[in-house]
Amino acid sequence: MSTIPLPHPHPPIYLKLWDIGGQESLRNLWTQYYTSSHAIVFVVDSTDKARIEECRDVLEIVTNAEDTEGIPILMLANKQDREESLEVEEIKEVFNKIAERLSARDSRVLPISALTGTGVRESVEWLVTRIMRNKEYRPPLMR
Repeated sequence: MSTIPLPHPHPPIYLKLWDIGGQESLRNLWTQYYTSSHAIVFVVDSTDKARIEECRDVLEIVTNAEDTEGIPILMLANKQDREESLEVEEIKEVFNKIAERLSARDSRVLPISALTGTGVRESVEWLVTRIMRNKEYRPPLMR
């Protein structure tokens, strides 16, 4: 288990993360996690240009689900360390329609490399800030 220290003024926070596979056969399981989720992290392989439209369609389904109303959504454009990866701006263009609809909800697309760790700290900081801000709407379930 990794620990990522956060700068002040963040209080200590315990994050429980569920890594739910993205393959089509597992997507029906996602809805079981919505009601107890405080945020959604949607990871996109930014080197897989052929599937970017599919990812947009899947995220649209997720954001239309009643149980995800008001939940912050962080989309991570992974594999930014690779030369053939789409730029974050290109990925944002594909997801603009969803982002416009989510204007009242916290959502963001951030570059990341799981391999090098680039962008991890910024992503966690964004996530924690949104979860803390949203804790009255979705109170913590455990300590």
